[in-house]
Amino acid sequence: MPWKNQGGGPWGSGPKGPWGSGPQSVGPRPPDLEDLLRRAQDRLQQLLPGGHFSGLGIALIVIGALAIWGLSGFFRVQSEELGVVLRFGKHVRTVQPGLNYHLPYPIETVLLPKALRVSTISIGMTLIEDPARRGRTMRDVPEESLMLTGDENIVDVDFTVLWRIKPDGVGNYLFNIQNPEGTVKAVAESAMREVIGRSNIQPILTGARTSTEQGVQELMQKTLDHYGSGIQVAQVQMQKVDPPAQVIDAFRDVQAARADLERLQNEAQTYANRVIPDARGRAAQIVQIAEGYKQQAVAEAKGQSARFLKVYDEYKKAPDVTRQRIYLETMEHILGGAEKLVYDGGGSAQSVVPYLPLNELTPRRQPPGASGQPQQQSGATR
Repeated sequence: MPWKNQGGGPWGSGPKGPWGSGPQSVGPRPPDLEDLLRRAQDRLQQLLPGGHFSGLGIALIVIGALAIWGLSGFFRVQSEELGVVLRFGKHVRTVQPGLNYHLPYPIETVLLPKALRVSTISIGMTLIEDPARRGRTMRDVPEESLMLTGDENIVDVDFTVLWRIKPDGVGNYLFNIQNPEGTVKAVAESAMREVIGRSNIQPILTGARTSTEQGVQELMQKTLDHYGSGIQVAQVQMQKVDPPAQVIDAFRDVQAARADLERLQNEAQTYANRVIPDARGRAAQIVQIAEGYKQQAVAEAKGQSARFLKVYDEYKKAPDVTRQRIYLETMEHILGGAEKLVYDGGGSAQSVVPYLPLNELTPRRQPPGASGQPQQQSGATR
């Protein structure tokens, strides 16, 4: 009795055996290659005029292929890129961002470097993944950052270089250097070591960062131009300049002492700026007073001399009258402020001329230092 039941048997209808269902396919069957080729041929014959490969059909296929080949020359240049068109591997032109066209491959090809983007390279430090912080953290790289100064000290320098491709040097950038980023990093580290090696540590740690950055940038640009790299160094930024960690505390003490020295010098200079102008002003005042006194004394002497000459001229004209006038003026000057009695020189009491004490009728002038009531005028004297 065969296992295959032709008309339905004790196991039901269909090809079944005594242990259940018959053999079943596992998963989808792979497509038949011959069937696919047959279907594609039928589809192509339906599209062609006449339903078979005629000369017109072949011409249409060739024209379509040429059209697709020609349209493949269109390409787009992004905003940060420049298009470098190569004709059989030779640089023929550079195109700006936007939609452009080149002869289809293999006649012309295009390269799209990021020529308008400013790139950054860090030297002496690197970013690493930090699982504890779930992000990236900065790690120091001593083999790149430790450098020897001109006065034989060691300094730890971390810096960043900003660079870009020259607009007119894209071809040099693509064909003259193999590893642009590695070249820029090596040149930057070499230039920084050379500049640091010519400098003392103290200016580097304090106020010479700008000049150091400028020197490194100029030296880098000179070296890269010598290589024909087509790279332009935009800026060099020194991020950290410190002594080695083993001696950093001692260097900070030295810097604090230098800061105190500068502070004391500034205070002394401030005091000198305040005192010296004051002393100069006083000296100028004394000189001006002396000069004024000199001019006054000279003017008075000249006036007295001129007066004496005029009096002498009058004396020569009338000696007696001039002599009497001079005598009276002198006596008036001497006796003008003194207490006095007029006595005519006679021997009798009748010769005393009565004198009206006019000075008592007016307030008397006291000499300096005098105190108390004014003195009473004494009686007549002989």
